[in-house]
Amino acid sequence: MSAPAAPTAPRRTAFAEGFDRLRYAAGTEPGRLRLIGALLALLVLAFGAAGAWQMSDRATATDDVLHRSQPLSAGAAEIYRSLADANTAAAGGFLAGGQEPAAVRERYENDLETAATKLVTAAAAADPGSPAAATIAGLNRLLPQYEGLIERARANNRLGYPVGGAYLRAANAMMQDRMLPAAQDLYTKENQRLRADYADATPYPWLALALGVAALAALAWAQRRHYRRTNRVLNRGLVAATAASAAVLLWMAVGHTVARAGLDSSYEHGIRSLSVLHDARIASLNARGNENLTLVSRGAETKKLADGDVVDLYDYDFGQEMKALAAGLAHAETLADDSAGREPVRAATGSMKVWRERHTVAREADDAGDYQGALDKVIGGDGDKGAEPTGECFDSVDKNLGLAVDHEESEFHRAAAGGRDALGGLPAGAAVLAVLGAAGAVLGIGRRLSEYR
Repeated sequence: MSAPAAPTAPRRTAFAEGFDRLRYAAGTEPGRLRLIGALLALLVLAFGAAGAWQMSDRATATDDVLHRSQPLSAGAAEIYRSLADANTAAAGGFLAGGQEPAAVRERYENDLETAATKLVTAAAAADPGSPAAATIAGLNRLLPQYEGLIERARANNRLGYPVGGAYLRAANAMMQDRMLPAAQDLYTKENQRLRADYADATPYPWLALALGVAALAALAWAQRRHYRRTNRVLNRGLVAATAASAAVLLWMAVGHTVARAGLDSSYEHGIRSLSVLHDARIASLNARGNENLTLVSRGAETKKLADGDVVDLYDYDFGQEMKALAAGLAHAETLADDSAGREPVRAATGSMKVWRERHTVAREADDAGDYQGALDKVIGGDGDKGAEPTGECFDSVDKNLGLAVDHEESEFHRAAAGGRDALGGLPAGAAVLAVLGAAGAVLGIGRRLSEYR
């Protein structure tokens, strides 16, 4: 009977064999040097890659703030303003009688054209199937319906038919209840996108900074080890790698800090002011529209207050919008950081106060049965010579708010462009310097290895 065969040793995996060879190599100085060189090169490259990636993301987000989300937010605000102003102009033209002034008609048509153009721009930027796209589609459907109601109101007004006022109130109800809330919703969504871009652009690149500190620490350790073993102060390759890594780290830290400061300034001194000014401008437009409709409706629309009093609906809404306008102007003045921003706000505030006074006089005349006198005080006429009608006060408020908006937009662009420029070339520069740093580390270790050949 033959003896049983001796058991064979289990076959070792390639990974285990490779690990043993690496461990053996690490037991010799040349092997340790190769390992150190590889790790240094990988660490520096990882630092450069992380820096290029994170800086590229922040540069893209900063560019989006400057060229995409803020213009779209401003465009959404302009859609709301144009629709509200068109509604105001339509009511003003109706009050002027059958032959409305050409300037009023032109203003109405320009407002609708602006709104339609801005809606096309917003639609091109919206993601298909998104809530913003649905809102834009809804506004595009409502716009021709609103125009149809206004044309019916005009036609009947020219013929002297009272039903024209009913058509105008129906158009106003469509604007107030459906179109302006949709425009406000679009403005809110675009502002959310703007805040999201700011949130992407401003965080510090902590991963890249941590890898940069780790790379510098590893290079410093390698040079100290080199000095202790050779008594040589400098290794040119390692010094070059350290200089390149330090340059990237410093550039990244300073560049992002400057960019963040520019973005923060653009938000604090641009976006916040613009938001308040847009709201104030909308309040002034709504107030003017309600003032006109007070005369159009002649008490046909009322509102019962909590204390039981019954008041004219449009005049009540006028008072609420004027309160919002006054609060907005006061807030805008506190946010303005220079005289160029404060002066138009102060001018608008002065015109608002005159507007309130003239509106009170007009309401007193209307309540006393002098409808024509009230009309002259609101839209101007021969019966109110020498006194500024409320329409001119509104125009002054709107004009000065427009000047304030233009100024704050220029402040935003200046600060945001400065932030974007601070990141210019940083992603590519980080990648190039990291490659040079990794090459320097490899060459520096290679020079030390050549001494063992």
